[in-house]
Amino acid sequence: MKQKTSKTISKRFHVTSTGKLLRRHGGQNHFNTRDSGNTTRNKRRDETMSKADTKNIKILIAQH
Repeated sequence: MKQKTSKTISKRFHVTSTGKLLRRHGGQNHFNTRDSGNTTRNKRRDETMSKADTKNIKILIAQH
C-alpha cells in the first residue's frame, strides 16, 4: 500500500526549485506590538533550513 504524505509537514515547509527548504518564523499571530521593528521585519522572511534537517523533512514530504 502506498504511504501517505505527512500533511502537517507539507503545509509548514516549502521546497524551492533548487531544492532548498524554507520555513516561516514562529510567533506571528498576535502580541506583535511588543516586538521591536527589527524582529517584526525578520519574521516576514522565510528561513532556509539546515542540510541535516532538509534531508529528513524531504523524506516526510515525499513518503513513497
